[in-house]
Amino acid sequence: MILPNDFLSALSSFKVTEKLALLHDAVIKSCDGLDGVKDGLLEDPRRCKFDPKTLECQGSDGPACLTAPQVEAARRIYSGPINPRTKKSIYPGMLPGSELGWDSVRGLQPFGIGESYFRFPVFNDAKWDYRSMDFDNTIAKINQMHATLMNAMDPDLSRFFARGGKLLQYHGWDDQQISALNSLNYYVSVLESMGDADKVALSYRLFLAPGMMHCSNGAGPNQFNPMAVLEQWREKGVPPERIVASHVTGGVVDVTRPWCPYPQVAVYNGSGTIRDSANFTCKAPQ
Repeated sequence: MILPNDFLSALSSFKVTEKLALLHDAVIKSCDGLDGVKDGLLEDPRRCKFDPKTLECQGSDGPACLTAPQVEAARRIYSGPINPRTKKSIYPGMLPGSELGWDSVRGLQPFGIGESYFRFPVFNDAKWDYRSMDFDNTIAKINQMHATLMNAMDPDLSRFFARGGKLLQYHGWDDQQISALNSLNYYVSVLESMGDADKVALSYRLFLAPGMMHCSNGAGPNQFNPMAVLEQWREKGVPPERIVASHVTGGVVDVTRPWCPYPQVAVYNGSGTIRDSANFTCKAPQ
C-alpha cells in the first residue's frame, strides 16, 4: 500500500503548531463538557464525536482552518490503519485530545522506532521502504513470525494470578505514540478469556488517565507513586479503588484528580474546586 502524496504532505503540514492547536482547541470546545466538568480534559475521549471537517477551509489555506487533505489526514490518524482487503482495523488510532502530541507521528518520515522495527526484526533488510508496505501481507507476516518472540498479548493470565501476581496497568488517554485503546483492548481480551470480571479485578486493574500523554506529561494529572500502590495491593491485600494523580507546574502541584479502575470514571461531586481530587468520586459511567 503506497500512501498518496497529498496525504503525506498533509501530515507533514501538521508540524505547524497553530494547525495542531486549532484542531485540539476545537476538539476540547466540542467535547469538554461531556463529563460534566469544563477543565480542558476529556474523561473518556471515546465519547467525543468531533469531525475535523468542521474546520475545513472554505477558501484558501490559513492558520484558522484545515485544507481538505489535512482533514483527511486527521481522520486517518483518529481511525488508525485499516486493512485494505478486509477493511478491519489493524491498530487503533489516536484519540481526540491527543492532537498536541501528533508531531512525533506525522510527517514524511515515520516514527523512527516503528520504522527500524520493520526494517530489522521483521524483514532484516536495511533497505526496506515503508512506502511499499502491503498492510495486509505485512501484518500477517508479523503475527506469524513474532507470535512467541515479541507478542505480549496473551490474555490468559491465570498462572500469573495463581502465583499472587498483581498487574497495575495505566495509560494516558492523550498518548501520542501508543493508542490508549491498545491497553483497553488488551484488558477486554483478558476479561473475555478469563470470564469473571470480579475475579480478574482482584489481580488486574486498568487505569486510563485523562489528559496524560505518553507515560507522563500533558494537561492532566500524570504523576503518582506506582510502587506504593502495588505494595499496598500485593503486600497488604488492599486493591486500588482509585489512584490520586497530580499535575505539577514549576515544581508545585496545581491539580489532583482520581484515576478510576476501568470502566469507572471520575465524577465531580458538584461542590468545591475541580482542582482537588477530594471533590470527585469514581463511578460507573452513565
